[in-house]
Parts: sequence; C-alpha cells; structure tokens
Amino acid sequence: MTKTYLPTTATLDPKWFVVDAADQRLGRLATQVAMILRGKNSPTYTPFMDTGDFVIVINAEKVAVTGKKREQKVYRRHSGRPGGMKTETFAKLQGRIPERIVEHAVKGMLPKNSLGRQLFTKLKVYAGPDHPHQAQQPEVLVINTIPGA
Repeated sequence: MTKTYLPTTATLDPKWFVVDAADQRLGRLATQVAMILRGKNSPTYTPFMDTGDFVIVINAEKVAVTGKKREQKVYRRHSGRPGGMKTETFAKLQGRIPERIVEHAVKGMLPKNSLGRQLFTKLKVYAGPDHPHQAQQPEVLVINTIPGA
C-alpha cells in the first residue's frame, strides 16, 4: 500500500519573489500574488498546509484600475464603535496608504481561516521601489498581463 506524499519543512524551501506593481491592473496582480502565497504554482501544493513562497510587492502607489473605479470604488473600515464606519475612495486611499490597496485585494483572495492569516504574513508591500529584503536574494517575478486590457 502506498502512502500519500506529505511535504515536510525539510522538503519545503520557500523562495522570495519581487513583483513590480507599476502600471499593473490591481485584480490581475492580486490573483497572481495570491497563487504564489498559497503555493499553487508548485508541485508540492497541499491545500491544508503553508507550501507557498514569500512575495514582495514594490511600487504599490503606481497600481492601476480600469474604468471609473478610481472615483467609485469605496474602501470601508469600522472602529467597532456605534457610528464608527469610515469610507474612502480608491484615489484617496492610494494617496494616503497605497500599500493597503494591494494588501486588501490579496487578502480577499486567501482562505478565511488561520491558514489564510498565516499566508498573509508572507506578503510584504511597499509604496516605493525600495525594500529591506535584499538579504533574502529575491527573484524578480514578471506578472503576465495583457497590455491595454
């Protein structure tokens, strides 16, 4: 009888990837990043384990959206107090905290459980082109998008 293969920490060696978000569509970027965080791009993928890699997203301030989403897309947060709902458009949030836009999009594509929270810690988002993770020797990852789409 053969046993089911189960990856161990010895066989898993997480890689680090850098993704440039400049002029990338937000949703297409987020789906690719979520796939890498989840580990679905590797042959050792296991649904209930963290088999993914680390992802560094740079230039989050230059991420693009199509149509009228810049003025119409609304981000909400709540303080937990009565009447504590705050709303903010995409354009205002991009000017104030551009990292939160990419984080919000990717987090929505991860599982809604403790595994998803663990995977989310492997995402590092920075507004500008610099990041403090040079020691990990990250590979540059090109996200395939259709130009003009």
